[in-house]
Amino acid sequence: MAWLQLSLVVTQEQTPLVEALLESLGALSLTFGDAGNSPLLELAPGSTELWDSTRITGLFPGDCDGDDLRARITETLTPAIARSLRLERLEDQAWERAWMEAFHPMQFGRRLWIRPSGREVNRAGAVVVDLDPGLAFGTGTHPTTALCLRWLDGAALTGCRILDYGCGSGILAIAALKLGAARAVGVDHDPQALQASLDNARKNAVADRLDLHGPESLPAGPYDLVLANILARTLIELAPRLSGLVRSGGALVMSGILSDQVKAVRAAYAGPMEVEQTPQQEGWALLALRQRARSASMEAPAE
Repeated sequence: MAWLQLSLVVTQEQTPLVEALLESLGALSLTFGDAGNSPLLELAPGSTELWDSTRITGLFPGDCDGDDLRARITETLTPAIARSLRLERLEDQAWERAWMEAFHPMQFGRRLWIRPSGREVNRAGAVVVDLDPGLAFGTGTHPTTALCLRWLDGAALTGCRILDYGCGSGILAIAALKLGAARAVGVDHDPQALQASLDNARKNAVADRLDLHGPESLPAGPYDLVLANILARTLIELAPRLSGLVRSGGALVMSGILSDQVKAVRAAYAGPMEVEQTPQQEGWALLALRQRARSASMEAPAE
């Protein structure tokens, strides 16, 4: 069986109109993607924010008349939108297998590897996290996740208590546990992300050491290490909460920060936190901070 795939590039304001049009023309599915360079990560619950320039891709039955479809779209939409129209015939295949074949084991730092199903890592001393691409954000392919994984590979985690705030697929918490952390807590507002984290923890035999919660039921700190791979604006808003969850002498590692946002995020955590590292990759940055030593009377459990 063949399929007809259609794609159009529209503005944020034009998206609802074009979506309704394609549905009325018989689209079996519609997907939305960034047609420019404006990534959206970890949106808040209920958010409907889209990219300034959005690529809409529609999948139609293979027996659909492509010429008729093109004519009806051209008649309805503005010339500027119609000029971006692309039609392509797709032959049926084992899509899941084709998707998986594009992923290979990835190394982060000296010993940490992320391994998809059906792949092997034959390296002495390798610490392997088994993880397949899924719906939750975080497979190691994005620079923000890669920066965190490399940092974890070089950290002394044995016996540590870890908090992964915005855990997504659970990749960071699971990696920390396999690198020697004693226990980890994963927090996410998305129930689907929490389920993905649990499934991945079971796959890696660390589910008994990973506790998963929504933000409203976060267990009290302090933690030896707090990880937060989310957006800069959210990191700034969460500064009082996250910094208060780090024990005296502990670390706070944040990513999801564009390179030109580092100063703003750092300013939000000024005071008790000292900068240790700010590695960068492809326009993204990681900010590693260390909590200055506090007196015992100040080391109260975080709310």
